[in-house]
Amino acid sequence: QVHLVESGGGSVQAGGSLRLSCTVSFNYYPACVGWFRQAPGKERAGVASIAIRSSFTAYADSVQGRFTISHDNPKNTVYLEMDNLKAEDSAIYYCAASWSGGGSCSLFRDNYTVWGQGTQVTVSS
Repeated sequence: QVHLVESGGGSVQAGGSLRLSCTVSFNYYPACVGWFRQAPGKERAGVASIAIRSSFTAYADSVQGRFTISHDNPKNTVYLEMDNLKAEDSAIYYCAASWSGGGSCSLFRDNYTVWGQGTQVTVSS
């Protein structure tokens, strides 16, 4: 079985930073780990992804240059460093795992099969 546990959410003022963590417990390590977010009344959308073997990353246009995804293999943890946060970044953030993909990983939510419980991020303007 695989379990994902997110942490690090909270409240911050616009322009501030937060770092989210996703700890992965697994029998077979996923090929891809992605971060997604869902704001009230909106669909869940991809934010960033990382291919575990190649470390290739992908970002949504809305966060490019502000968010950084990384992974620490010994700790089985994937991080999402979020800088220069904006009010529109407020959402529940989820990490998810996929065993498809290889050199690169999509931001399409249907490609991900195991999800964490989510962590709230609130940015006040």
